[in-house]
Amino acid sequence: MTECRLVLARGAADAAARIGEHRAAHLALIEPMAASGALILGIPLMGEGAGYQGSLMLVATEALDGYLAAEPFLRHGIWASHVVHRFRIAPLPYRPLPKGPAPAQPSHAVAIAFDGSDAEAPARRLAVREAHLARVRPAAEEGLLTVGGAILDAAGGMAGSVAITRHASLAEAQRWWATDPYLTGGVWSRVEWHASRFAPLPYRPLPG
Repeated sequence: MTECRLVLARGAADAAARIGEHRAAHLALIEPMAASGALILGIPLMGEGAGYQGSLMLVATEALDGYLAAEPFLRHGIWASHVVHRFRIAPLPYRPLPKGPAPAQPSHAVAIAFDGSDAEAPARRLAVREAHLARVRPAAEEGLLTVGGAILDAAGGMAGSVAITRHASLAEAQRWWATDPYLTGGVWSRVEWHASRFAPLPYRPLPG
């Protein structure tokens, strides 16, 4: 499995009004990173109405410090805050990431899920993990699951998940995930939902 770094950024209160000033510089930074493999994925986190709320970036571990030092959204206050997690991409048969012009409206849904913090949480995940993988593997094959993986704690244990699906509305995504073993089995205790869309970047194939 491929480990990288997950950057979750929260947009400033006025980010939606100012992001256009810095979008070109942001894209100029991340386009060559995508081509080189230093950026595995970078997408906006949006509300249902397409308003910017933050960013989700999957960055190669060795490229993280240089990326954060150069990121215009961080330097110019588009991001009010950010956190970095260890992240492991699930080895699934993903289709190529979307290419072509970015759609005007959201085309994907993002679930950012965190496991419970109680002592039994790791056992709950382990108990249903194979059933969860059996469900998401065909979703990756057909292109419904664009990418997914595990948020890791400092010791490398699984502490949550990120999954990006090809759902145009959050309600559709929530209905689809409602029957997943990670929800029905009580693994995910808290889930943040965002809409998103993809910029036409020259990503390398996802590991899978």
